[in-house]
Amino acid sequence: MTGSHRARRLARRLLLNKLAGLNRGRLRLMDKSTTIELGAAEPRPDDPVATVQVHDDRFWPKLLFGGSIGASEAFMAGLWTTDDLTEALRFFLVNRDALDQLEGGAGRLMMPIHRIYRALRSNTRRGSKRNIGAHYDLSNEFFELFLDRHMMYSSAVFQDADGRDLGDDLEAAGEAKLERICRKAGLRKDDHVLEIGTGWGGFAAWAASRYGCRVTTTTISREQYEAARERIRRAGLESQVEVLLCDYRDLEGQYDKLVSIEMIEAVGYEHLEDYFRVCAERLKPTGRMVLQGITIADRYEATYRKAVDFIQRYVFPGAQLPSMSAIGDAAKKSGDLQVVHVEDIGPDYAKTLRLWRRRFFDQLEEVRNLGFSDTFVRLWDFYLSYCEAGFLERTTGDVQVILSKPEDRGTIPLGALPAPGRA
Repeated sequence: MTGSHRARRLARRLLLNKLAGLNRGRLRLMDKSTTIELGAAEPRPDDPVATVQVHDDRFWPKLLFGGSIGASEAFMAGLWTTDDLTEALRFFLVNRDALDQLEGGAGRLMMPIHRIYRALRSNTRRGSKRNIGAHYDLSNEFFELFLDRHMMYSSAVFQDADGRDLGDDLEAAGEAKLERICRKAGLRKDDHVLEIGTGWGGFAAWAASRYGCRVTTTTISREQYEAARERIRRAGLESQVEVLLCDYRDLEGQYDKLVSIEMIEAVGYEHLEDYFRVCAERLKPTGRMVLQGITIADRYEATYRKAVDFIQRYVFPGAQLPSMSAIGDAAKKSGDLQVVHVEDIGPDYAKTLRLWRRRFFDQLEEVRNLGFSDTFVRLWDFYLSYCEAGFLERTTGDVQVILSKPEDRGTIPLGALPAPGRA
């Protein structure tokens, strides 16, 4: 037996000892020699149940010393597979104490390296442009393969304004989300709207065409900037929509309404107050902001701020999820914006991710034709499942938040959305 083989066997034994006390869900862990059953003998009806097949014993030290990042790296390398990736990841989330042991025990040895990496990805003006480009500039053609026709890379909402269930219709749910945001903002024809985080221009085109308002929208992704301008040109909205290639910190002027859809995750904790200060300064005294953002559960925020997870390391460099408390505190400390309404749409995001993943694999041949490798495919498989598991277990959430300036007199009736133009 070689030294490396003995070390892997030792890692296997140590890891299984750490996982021996798990009591939620059920995970069957199979390698070449044996099958190990982890979790409850009789799982609850809604608890995760999955089978993991270990193909290479390098898996054991990867997971023992790398925690969740090690698990993702082992998956990308093909060291393990599973019959249901989302369920397997949910299993560790419902057994959160064991996951924390992995991250905080031997996995802590890797944390200095990961923290140095994150420090190098700080969201300064230059850093933000590099971080955004690393993900969003993969290619517009790639994102077109699995997003809806409006190219909304954010949670859809699977109920329309009248509360009707939209099933698995991602196109309709994406439009329901856009309409929900417009109505919460109380858009009117004479409004000038600022959007921070253009995406591919889906919101700007929707708001301008449906509500007749003017929109100024800004991004720091060159790929998205070019695609958004083309979308606006094709829609004949060039007189209403201006697309800027500009950092939010460099914006000028004042606006009636402000919308920011899942951009706050790229701001960074040290810049949250600056972000809300800019938002407050860019709005007129009667203005209103609608923010849609991914959040970390308050109870996990302190741990999350000190760590580096798979998303930060391999998917969104520089990403930092704020808690709802952090959003409220930053808004309060930095200006006169006040949180007046919050809606959690986290379960909708879990469904959105499931549908994106289905579309991604339906277009797998095209993904490969774009030049992406099998390792990249496994990375995105893990990413989409990892996020879905987090929303299902409410480790992460997604919120639509209305923030008002002091003279905003519009109302948002609870339990119903206002009709267009009447907020």
